[in-house]
Amino acid sequence: MTFLYSLKNNYDAIVIGSGLGGLTCAKRLADAGHQVLLLEQHFQLGGLATWFKRGNHIFDVSLHGFPYGMVKTCRKYWGKTIQNSIVQLKNIVFDNPQFSLTTTFSKDDFIRLLQERFGVSEAVVREFFTTIEGMNFYDDQRLRTRDLFARFFPGRGDIHRLLLEPISYANGSTLDEPAITYGIVFSNFMNRGVFTFEGGTDRLIALMEHELRQQGVDISTSTRVERIVLEKGQARGVEVSGTHSGFIPARAVISNAGIVNTVDNLVGQAAFTPDFRDRFAGVRINNSSCQVYFGIRKGESIPDIGDLLFTSTEKEFTSEALRDMRTKSRTFSIYYPKIRPQAPPDYTIVASMNANYDDWAGLDSQEYAEEKELMVERCLCDLERYLPEVRSKIDVIESATPRTFKRYTLHRKGSSFGTKFEGLDISRSLHKEAPGVFHVGSVGIIMSGWLGAINYGVIVANDVDGWLREEYAV
Repeated sequence: MTFLYSLKNNYDAIVIGSGLGGLTCAKRLADAGHQVLLLEQHFQLGGLATWFKRGNHIFDVSLHGFPYGMVKTCRKYWGKTIQNSIVQLKNIVFDNPQFSLTTTFSKDDFIRLLQERFGVSEAVVREFFTTIEGMNFYDDQRLRTRDLFARFFPGRGDIHRLLLEPISYANGSTLDEPAITYGIVFSNFMNRGVFTFEGGTDRLIALMEHELRQQGVDISTSTRVERIVLEKGQARGVEVSGTHSGFIPARAVISNAGIVNTVDNLVGQAAFTPDFRDRFAGVRINNSSCQVYFGIRKGESIPDIGDLLFTSTEKEFTSEALRDMRTKSRTFSIYYPKIRPQAPPDYTIVASMNANYDDWAGLDSQEYAEEKELMVERCLCDLERYLPEVRSKIDVIESATPRTFKRYTLHRKGSSFGTKFEGLDISRSLHKEAPGVFHVGSVGIIMSGWLGAINYGVIVANDVDGWLREEYAV
């Protein structure tokens, strides 16, 4: 990595945080000819798009599936090597008391399922897809997702579950969010199905880091930004600690930290107008995640039971039950050698559950350890319903809670999905309050997930580029 003693005297832009939005923003600014520095408080890049090693296994924390739009986005902004490594997950399994089925998670397959399995007329199904495909950011935000579902599928809790549950796992959506936040995300996924990155997150981030270095971006890890420095209300650089400490000047600063941390800690509310502070006070943190990781002993194997398993013993779907500390619902992401081609072949399984930070925050050390053990056991029992012999084949078990995510990402309440929809307005208007200070990150559900984060990185990079050229003629 690049360390602070080798930095340039000045930068056009400093990017704080190396999530996919921050990485993409840095890449686009460098492509535009700007001098860019990327600072990351963790020892490896990626933010929540990360991985870790235990025993002989590599576990992906968030590489569980994204829409086909990633192919086009990566081709345009990250190059063919990354684009060509995106592969489809063809067996998406739903198994719950209301229905059990396997799907490619494509629009055509959902149209078929809604007609053949759920008995909905073709006219209603096609009108539903036409409606959500036509949604955009500027639509009426008063329409809720539950209202959208009630219009097309009244009284059909089973269909509501089919349509919303996987999106809830992906970004924390609920029935009470604006319908556009559901429609835009769902229609993206419905385009061609669910995809992933062959070789895992570690390979993806390594390729992205290579691209950044090729474009001349300086990178420093284990470097924490303590505050964004303003002079007469405008960005002048950052104060850092970690690998080295000190002030680094820059014309623009882009925060890839959470929007709440950015406003409260990196800038400080005193820098903003009363109107902005009032709007900021209404920003709600989205919910968090728990995960349990299972490594299959080398030399052992497991049969193909699907790539993603949305499994639950809950009689009906509710967002509250999905986030319950002892939820009966979880997603199993199965990593077969076809997804991580390596020798010897490796099988890993990640169980993901939505969660509330406050349920975990107040536990003492003994209670915390006990709850983690219970969480692991619940996941194992559920997994054994599909792989009866799996317990004897597992040699590594690790687990993570919202407290874990908070420790590694510094996100407020360990949020895996950023903020609710109102956070997007705060993120987009930050630079209007503090010129030269920009934000890119997981905000408003639409700008969350891998595709949302990368696309938002492009949008913000364009904002920064335009501002630099206008303000500094660079």
